[in-house]
Amino acid sequence: MVFFGYTRCPDVCPTTLADLKSAKEQLGEDGKRVQVLFVTVDPERDTPQLLAKYVPAFDPSFLGLYGDAAATARVAREFKVFYQKAPGRTPDSYTMDHTAGSYVFDPQGRLRLLARQGNVPNLVADLRTLLTAKG
Repeated sequence: MVFFGYTRCPDVCPTTLADLKSAKEQLGEDGKRVQVLFVTVDPERDTPQLLAKYVPAFDPSFLGLYGDAAATARVAREFKVFYQKAPGRTPDSYTMDHTAGSYVFDPQGRLRLLARQGNVPNLVADLRTLLTAKG
């Protein structure tokens, strides 16, 4: 599963990461076969060191991915992810508007669905189906 977000997100990102952890736990042993990748859309503030602390705080198996501004733009384009700065009161207090969905790949690496935030039971059912499907 691939989710695009940023560490200073006040709502969607931490909630989504918590939901992904919950879904993984509900899968039991099959949850060990689920890998979550969190891709920052804020490389200006989200350093690799910060991601290495923030992302695994939700689940030790979750990985935070960092790229510079150019690499982030390329990957976002490839995934058709929207993101942009939303100005704050000070130059460093901006937020990031971004696509909020998790890209779910099957065990063969094929993109299968875009999971929306907030419906863990449906996500668990979808993941279970993908994990048990044959080739």
